[in-house]
Amino acid sequence: MALLFVLFYTLFPYYWAFVSSTKQGAALYHSALLPAFDFTYYRQLIDNPVFMRSLVNSVYVATTTTFLSLIIGLSAAYALGRIDFPQRRAMLMIVLMVSIFPQVVVLSGMFELINWFGLFNRPSALVLTYLLSTVPFTTWILTTFIREFPRELEEAAIIDGCSHFRILMKILLPLMGPSLASTGILAFILAWNEFLFALTFTLTDENRTVPVAIGLIAGTSRFEYPFGQIMAASVTVTLPLIIVVLFFQRRIVAGLTAGAVKG
Repeated sequence: MALLFVLFYTLFPYYWAFVSSTKQGAALYHSALLPAFDFTYYRQLIDNPVFMRSLVNSVYVATTTTFLSLIIGLSAAYALGRIDFPQRRAMLMIVLMVSIFPQVVVLSGMFELINWFGLFNRPSALVLTYLLSTVPFTTWILTTFIREFPRELEEAAIIDGCSHFRILMKILLPLMGPSLASTGILAFILAWNEFLFALTFTLTDENRTVPVAIGLIAGTSRFEYPFGQIMAASVTVTLPLIIVVLFFQRRIVAGLTAGAVKG
């Protein structure tokens, strides 16, 4: 019974959003569980160059952010998890605190920095700002994973003359596939769903991402609320996340449970 409740609580909002996206006009106010499906809103989205452009921007920004976050985070995590240096624990605490900073705290400072770099109203500005959240997050998570690996592997490699970089690339990296997959997916979701920075640092339709594009969907008049179109857009932008999670499902589960059991 508890499982059925959890499934209903988790899946019903998505079902309701999909059903609402296939209703036209007054049909939105009818509560039929299986209405006559009408995919007009989806066809309108596909034919809308502004929405499709924002979808491409989101893919580019989220993918680039995830890739850079894993590279930077993995290097930092290895240093924090394996190399002994003064104030290492303090550094970990700083990484954790930065990862939970509210976005509004750094918004004005990042705005000045973006303008100084000449990146305002460019997708690269979003990549730079998203790294503020994803790099501390990936660093903290990957540090936990790296600490679980036996030191004997590295000690044997050091005896054979391997450098720290070679140990990371040749020994630890092949073993961290599940960990990187799970961390990368979470970083991708953070970048994909981000709204505040995308709204602040982009100005034109050509450079906006999907969350902002959905928020700016307007009706044919100021008295019309385009509820069906918004639901169709929301379902559409959720599909890439579902596909990515299903594709990496086994690695995500293995990565999230890594280090849970010792021995």
